[in-house]
Amino acid sequence: MDDTSEELQEEEVVVTEDQKIDIAKWFLLNSPPGEIQYVAKDLKSVLNDDNAYRKAASEAFPIYNKSNFICLQFPNRSGEVLVSSFSEISEDEYLDPRTAQVAKVDHVRQVCTQMRPARDDELSSAYIEEYRCALDAEISKYVEEAYPKGVFSVYCTKGKDAEDCGSDFELVVVITATRHSPQNFCNGSWVSIWNIEFKDELQTVEIRGKMQVTAHYFEEGNVQLDAKHECRDSTMFQSPDDSADSLMNIIRHHETEYLTSLQVSYSNLPDSTFKELRRKLPVTRTLFPWHSTLQFSLTRDIEKELGIEK
Repeated sequence: MDDTSEELQEEEVVVTEDQKIDIAKWFLLNSPPGEIQYVAKDLKSVLNDDNAYRKAASEAFPIYNKSNFICLQFPNRSGEVLVSSFSEISEDEYLDPRTAQVAKVDHVRQVCTQMRPARDDELSSAYIEEYRCALDAEISKYVEEAYPKGVFSVYCTKGKDAEDCGSDFELVVVITATRHSPQNFCNGSWVSIWNIEFKDELQTVEIRGKMQVTAHYFEEGNVQLDAKHECRDSTMFQSPDDSADSLMNIIRHHETEYLTSLQVSYSNLPDSTFKELRRKLPVTRTLFPWHSTLQFSLTRDIEKELGIEK
């Protein structure tokens, strides 16, 4: 080895604290549903830097919790709250409109630490509440039937101060169902978000739906699914009860249709999609004749060398 080669040394890569925080945040934010605490535990061990970990966790956990619509029970078990951008009162306070309670959340521990009654300015007007409560009641029946372990909430996101007809307003329905089974190496979640705009002048209700299925299977491997679907629909602006019934039927129709299409797609995976991942024939476009390998010179050469020619 010449002198120049001997002098060459591999430079040590120096990672700054900001880079450590960014990398740690990426791993936390990309944790599969229900697995962020496992990722956080391993990440803390790998980082070996408590300050960097605390900084990354304090920034990543609130975003993760809201984007995954985690459901937390009140401290006294009197109800539960969905952590989402729709229910956010402040950085660590979230409204449950059904019970008119506000929960204080510890994002990193993923628990409710306190609760208080919601203030009047945090709630919808009596007029809006008629529509919100009627829709809440109908969605409750649907979720109980369709998602045995599902939870939901109905929020007013626009026009919550409207006192009577003649005003536009918007409700948002969030439905989520999770299955966390790490002992069986699988976790998954369903989330659907329905933005419902009540337009008084046109006497119509516009509906925009977003549905997402996320799953992670990790027994002797790492398989992740992230399927999304969007849809639109509309109906007439009616009384609270009639509107709720019509909206519930629309939501049921679109969710059932999407879930059915998913089931059909995945039932066909073995016979279609998986087969397409491999070439059906080799480049020669001819199947390998396993029943008669003597036609290949390689076989003959090997037999000749071994003295076993026939």
